[in-house]
Amino acid sequence: MKIVFRADASLQMGTGHVMRCLTLADTLAAAGANCRFICRVHPGNLAAFIWQRGYPVHLLALSAIPEQANPTAHAAWLGAGMAQDAEDTAALLSQLQPDWLIVDHYALDARWEAPQRRHVARLMAIDDLADRQHECDLLLDQNLGRLESDYDTLVPAHCTRLTGARYALLRPEFARLREYSLQRRQAGTLRALLVTMGGVDKDNATGRILQALAGSRLPHDCRITVVMGATAPWLQEVTTLAATLPWPVEVKVNVSDMAQLMADADLAIGAAGSTSWERCCLGLPTIMLVLADNQQYVADQVAEAGAALVVDGRSGLEASLLTALDTRLARPAANIIACAAALVDGLGAQRVAAELKGDDE
Repeated sequence: MKIVFRADASLQMGTGHVMRCLTLADTLAAAGANCRFICRVHPGNLAAFIWQRGYPVHLLALSAIPEQANPTAHAAWLGAGMAQDAEDTAALLSQLQPDWLIVDHYALDARWEAPQRRHVARLMAIDDLADRQHECDLLLDQNLGRLESDYDTLVPAHCTRLTGARYALLRPEFARLREYSLQRRQAGTLRALLVTMGGVDKDNATGRILQALAGSRLPHDCRITVVMGATAPWLQEVTTLAATLPWPVEVKVNVSDMAQLMADADLAIGAAGSTSWERCCLGLPTIMLVLADNQQYVADQVAEAGAALVVDGRSGLEASLLTALDTRLARPAANIIACAAALVDGLGAQRVAAELKGDDE
């Protein structure tokens, strides 16, 4: 089975779309599929990283194009007009002739997907927003609380819809470490804090968090681990700031053992993105920061489920963060741990891969 992914990473959009596609690609490749990627060369792209993971990458050049040529809400994320991107992609697909095209991009919709039909057997769209039309055979929205009916008017009648955190795309090590992670939380200690605001963190939320923590009541024997991507523009500033805190702080770059880091942490401060489901799988108590409007839905659903403390990081981050941290220090986290672990079991990628393989048989 030949599968092509169309997804981008950049300093503006972050790395989450490519990373979850890589998780699905790994699951499919383990079952014998041939996977490759099509990516536009944005600043902060992950093409080299994708190659290192063993997948060929076809690169599309950036194109200066008026934003009105792509009227989607996230048009500025594409780096080209939608019609141009569709043409560029179709030219590659006509040669590759994949069994599946999987597109994960907020700036693309049915108008982009429809022209690809001539060159692909089937098409899958990965979405989080339910805000635009898709021309696809399979739709994945892994957000908690998302219903199939949310896409009733957005996808064709024949489209299979996989909705909810049951389908969250997690690497296999999260399911493998789940039992260990949940067992060690019974002690209820807070000696290991993990700060992870995404691979790019273009607005330096990490730095603001560390500044706020300097005035917090964290236990004196706490240690802090900060995880960032190699393309993060504030990496050096964060590293310098980390050395000034009264607790030992280790800044890690491009980690390959995130599941272990999460399992060994007692508390996380993290963004309301796709890593939310990784933390839930491991029952990791979290102070979740909303940094962008498109993260609000995830944050609302997780907060309603009692699976995290949510802070609006778009304004007043420092004061709100300290209040949330005081709340965590003042009461046991057992309820948050149980609620989080109940949401995600870590087997979503296998379920999605089974749908793709089943349709091919």
